Amino acid sequence: MNPERLRELLKAVSEGRVTPDEAAERLRHMPFEDLGFAKLDHHRSIRCGFPEVIFCQGKTAEQVVAIVGRMADHGHAVLATRAGAEMYDAVRAHHPEATYHKAARAIVLLGRQRCPRLSGVVAVVSAGTSDQPVAEEARVTADVMGCRTEPFYDVGVAGIHRLLAHTEALAKAAVVIVVAGMEGALASVVGGLVDVPVIAVPTSVGYGASFHGLAPLLTMLNSCAAGVGVVNIDNGFGAGYLAALIVRAASRGDGADE
Repeated sequence: MNPERLRELLKAVSEGRVTPDEAAERLRHMPFEDLGFAKLDHHRSIRCGFPEVIFCQGKTAEQVVAIVGRMADHGHAVLATRAGAEMYDAVRAHHPEATYHKAARAIVLLGRQRCPRLSGVVAVVSAGTSDQPVAEEARVTADVMGCRTEPFYDVGVAGIHRLLAHTEALAKAAVVIVVAGMEGALASVVGGLVDVPVIAVPTSVGYGASFHGLAPLLTMLNSCAAGVGVVNIDNGFGAGYLAALIVRAASRGDGADE
C-alpha cells in the first residue's frame, strides 16, 4: 500500500462504499506480514516512499518466490537485488512478466503501485568495464524508483579525456553516481567538475593492495572535492536509492513529478 491507495481507502470508508470491517481487513497486516522466515513490510512505501527491496543473497529460491508473490499480490513494485539467473528462472516461472537485468543481477516486477517519473537525471559514471555490474545495480535501482538515468561507463582517470568529453552532460544531471575500484580517484575528479551531489561507490575491483575495495573506500572518504558522499563497497543499490531520494526531494519543491 502507498499513500495514495491509503487515502482512497479512507475516502471510500467515509463515503460508505467500504465498511469499517472491510477496511480493517485490508489493513490487518499493518505494519508487516509474518511469512515465518521473513516479516514483510507492506507499509514501507507509506513511510519511505518505496516498497521493501529483496536482497536475494543468502535466501533460497523458494523464499524469494514467496516474498515476490506476496508483494505482487499487494501491488508493490518489486526490486530484487543480488539475484542470479537461476533465481530469476524460479521467479519467472510464477511471474512471467518479471524482467532480469543480467549485469545488475536484479529482478524487476512493476506492480500497480509504480513510482511517478521524476524530472531530474541521475548520471551513473563508472571508471572501468569491470565496475559496470555495480554501476548497473545503481542505475536499475534509480530507474525503478522513477528517475531518468544516463550511463557514462569506462571513463576512468587512466584516460581522463574520456570523462572530460562528457562534462557538459554531467553538468546537467541532478545527481551523479561515481563507481570506481582500484584507487578510486574518479569520484574526486567528478566532484571537482559538477555542482550537484556526487555519490561515490567503491568497488572490490583491483589487485592485492586495493584490499577488496578498502583502498578506494578510503580515497573517496578523504576526497578533497566538496559534495562527495560515500556508500559501502559494491553497494550500487544504496547509491541508486539515495540518488532517487535526492531527486524526489528536489522534485517536491519544483512540482516536477509527472
